[in-house]
Amino acid sequence: MAILSVGAETISLDGGRKSRGNLTKARIRWVVAALLLVFATVGGRLIQLGATVTDSTIEGVARDVITASRPPILDRNGLEMAVDIRVPSLFAEPRRIIDVEEAVQKLRTVLPDLDEDWLRKRLTGDKGFVWIKRELTPAIEEKVFQLGIPGLDFVTESKRFYPSGAEASHVLGAVNIDNQGTMGIEKHMDDDSLALLQSVGLARGNDLTPVSLSIDLRVQHAVYEQLVDALARYKAIAAAGVVMDVRTGEILALVSLPDFDPNNPSTLFQDYNGVKNDRFNRITSGIYELGSTFKTITMAGAIDSGKVRITDQFDARFGVRFGRFTIDDFHGKHRILSVPEIYKYSSNIGTIHVMQAMGKDDFRAFLSKIGMDQPVPFELPEMRKPKVPAKFSEIVAATSSFGHGLSVSPLHMVRAVAAFVNDGNMVVPTMYKRSEEEARKTYVPVVSPSTSEEIRYLMRLNALEGSGTRMNKIANGYRVGGKTGTAEKVVGKSYSSDKTLSVFASAFPLDDPRYAMVILVDEPQRENAQSGTTAGWNAGEVTGRIVQRVAPMLGIAPDFSEMLDSELVPPELR
Repeated sequence: MAILSVGAETISLDGGRKSRGNLTKARIRWVVAALLLVFATVGGRLIQLGATVTDSTIEGVARDVITASRPPILDRNGLEMAVDIRVPSLFAEPRRIIDVEEAVQKLRTVLPDLDEDWLRKRLTGDKGFVWIKRELTPAIEEKVFQLGIPGLDFVTESKRFYPSGAEASHVLGAVNIDNQGTMGIEKHMDDDSLALLQSVGLARGNDLTPVSLSIDLRVQHAVYEQLVDALARYKAIAAAGVVMDVRTGEILALVSLPDFDPNNPSTLFQDYNGVKNDRFNRITSGIYELGSTFKTITMAGAIDSGKVRITDQFDARFGVRFGRFTIDDFHGKHRILSVPEIYKYSSNIGTIHVMQAMGKDDFRAFLSKIGMDQPVPFELPEMRKPKVPAKFSEIVAATSSFGHGLSVSPLHMVRAVAAFVNDGNMVVPTMYKRSEEEARKTYVPVVSPSTSEEIRYLMRLNALEGSGTRMNKIANGYRVGGKTGTAEKVVGKSYSSDKTLSVFASAFPLDDPRYAMVILVDEPQRENAQSGTTAGWNAGEVTGRIVQRVAPMLGIAPDFSEMLDSELVPPELR
């Protein structure tokens, strides 16, 4: 029995050991299986992550583009006109947001202007990256960081800043929230080269080569101030001006009022005195009947054709009839006038006869020759095609000779005036710095040097004895010459004598021409009871005040010698 008992106990112990061994082996197998499952899961996740393309965009815009910088824009003297500043922008990864409601409430303590429902929708879901608020201050960035909300982060992007504010707004244009140019030189830079730089990631950082414009900020400021003064002084609805180097084609100043603040581009779309969409660039995209300033063009074409001489005379005793219409002079002399008298008295009758001596078809061809019927090649994208009839009837040719019946931009006019005083060489205008040697490669002869000399004489004569005398009195000593134009505006289907456009197209100094200028004042009123409303009283005076200020800046010294004016007189008239 004892043996049996011992044997039974032995069998029992052996069974227990076997049972525990099987359990241990089973546990080991489960642990190994669990470990294999864990490793398989981790491995699979690693494979998945390795195969996943990292989202490097925020709402479809690549981060390289978002963080890209634009080149600084400088004036011709190296003064900053546009620079980039680095600003933080807040974005979220909704899939990492743990508690959406908590995140919404906390964020609105720092950014109370965010709409609660909008923010809740932005933070909900499994999206990658979404914008919450762009272009914040460092102080706001720090407050958001202190909230400790997972799934929120910042990216440092560039914001464009314009130190001069609105003064050069139509030159510079503006950029959108993604720092991409939308108008002006900013858009031209993108269209020309910056977009390519950004696409290859080379436009990051602050090591971009600055872009130097032809603009002289001193001249720009002077023109801007005088045009702002003109709006108030003459109670005008708009004003504009452009100054161009006649030898290089460089634009030294370009101002159009009303303007906008490029630091806040939405101001471009604000109403001005109750008028919508009135803040456009009147120099490039405004086309107008420029009135008697066109007589300079008519005279240049006629004299250069050889069919009219500076010594010729024309009968201006009676108006010119076309059917039941008669064209007369505003202040007619009603006598026979010489070519210089036709110009200085601004005789419509005489100008029509000059054009007719040239021939209406030749006159129309001359307008094509000087580019009046096509947009001016220019960097600013805000351009509008001029309206010049393809063929001239007798009456259209007659009215066009003194600036009615066709519409061109002030940029067309300043380019033409520059050519007429630059020995007849028309140069392509530009917003970028250019040497005279480079400019000469773009020269197109449009009139002869002898015609240019006679046009300079006529322009100076008008300043001394014609409608430019008020301008000349203000800018005395700087040998300015030019032509006024007072054009009645079309209201409905007819011309209005109450609404006029005043223009003065000039050049200086005419003894050695260097700069051309066109000033426009829209719907000017009398400054006082003793003054008038024609261009000599407003656009002319503005021109004089601008020349008085900018000529010394440009190295032009006053000279009151009568010898300089007498030397401009053609030998046939001395």
